[in-house]
Amino acid sequence: MKSMAQLEYHYGLKVRIYPSDHQKQIIRVNSDASRFIYNEMVAIGKELWQLSRVRLPIDTVQDRIQQLKLRRNAKQMTNHFQFLEDKRIDSLAKANAIQNYYNAWKAFRKVHGTGVPKFHRKSYAWRYQTNCQYLKQKTARLTNGTVFFEDCGHIVLPKLGRLRVKGSHQRLLDRQSEIRIGTVTITKDAADRFFVSLQLGSDTPFVSKLNRANRQIGIDLNTENFLTASDGQTIANPRYYRTIKGKLAKAQRILSRRQRRAKKEQRSLRESKNYQKQRLLVAKIHARVFDRRHDFLQRMSTTLIKNQDLVVAEELRSKNLLKNHALAMSIADVGWRSFLNMLAYKADLYGRQFITVSPENTTQTCHDCGFVMGSDGTEKLTLADRKWTCPQCHTHHIRDHNAALNILEKGF
Repeated sequence: MKSMAQLEYHYGLKVRIYPSDHQKQIIRVNSDASRFIYNEMVAIGKELWQLSRVRLPIDTVQDRIQQLKLRRNAKQMTNHFQFLEDKRIDSLAKANAIQNYYNAWKAFRKVHGTGVPKFHRKSYAWRYQTNCQYLKQKTARLTNGTVFFEDCGHIVLPKLGRLRVKGSHQRLLDRQSEIRIGTVTITKDAADRFFVSLQLGSDTPFVSKLNRANRQIGIDLNTENFLTASDGQTIANPRYYRTIKGKLAKAQRILSRRQRRAKKEQRSLRESKNYQKQRLLVAKIHARVFDRRHDFLQRMSTTLIKNQDLVVAEELRSKNLLKNHALAMSIADVGWRSFLNMLAYKADLYGRQFITVSPENTTQTCHDCGFVMGSDGTEKLTLADRKWTCPQCHTHHIRDHNAALNILEKGF
């Protein structure tokens, strides 16, 4: 049987689960244990670094270093902290927490901007990882590992048992080809919704390659509308956050008042029922905005990739753009970075081509004659200039459509 790394195609599947109260407690215990082990690894790493700076060959220091090095595995850590021997805790959750710590160091060494591993704080969101194991099976499928789908409506997980599930996994269950389940992540978000994310691998594609459409398109992302395409089509900006901002502000004011009252009465926020009810309401509003935006971006990116052989977009750095306080809310609301990431992985999935180009002068350049606004004594276009006429060839342009044509031309 091939391992996950040996399989040619990989795919991610996220489905929602509906655990019982007893199963929720098990998820919480595993999440707390996973977070504790990760934080312990961070603490050991910090102490080892400090001890390594001691230049004197003191026996006590050397003994402490050896003790800490021996504790950096799941078995020794479990022996050192007796509460980790709880039978509800998945042994693979412990191993994955340690592995995630080492992966964080690898990411730091590869991309220094990620930062060194830091302590994970306690929050209303829970998370831990386990793995699907195939002990004596000759072939790996979605229905014969330690993590398996019992039927379309139920999944079985280690320590948790049978869980009701809802998601888009039916088409994968109907496939006759071999599909291996790798890492499994169980999460709870701040809105008290539970999910299971599955890493899948197979030697056959999860999605069929599409036939050539013989079409190319350039897209200009902006805040006036969501995007303008080089073929003249415009997609309106749904502005999901702005439409619900008033309701959210009112709910947050109530939450703030309940927080102040609980602190004044010296009550713990986690034990304050009124505060927790309002916190959950605020979290659900945020989740509703996220879900609607995410669904819109998924549908839009899939439509673009399926109908075009080549999609060209600007390489936008949202982190830099958000420094503009006048536009920060609008930029965060449209989700440009998420949209570009979706286009990138879906292009690989469906056998299409997606590239990004530099946004320099795509708006200021006339597509017909190449004249750049801001040169030869002319002034640059501002955000208020939605239409303009080229001073050299006198062609009338709609700003976003002209930019989309320039983006497509840069992509060839």
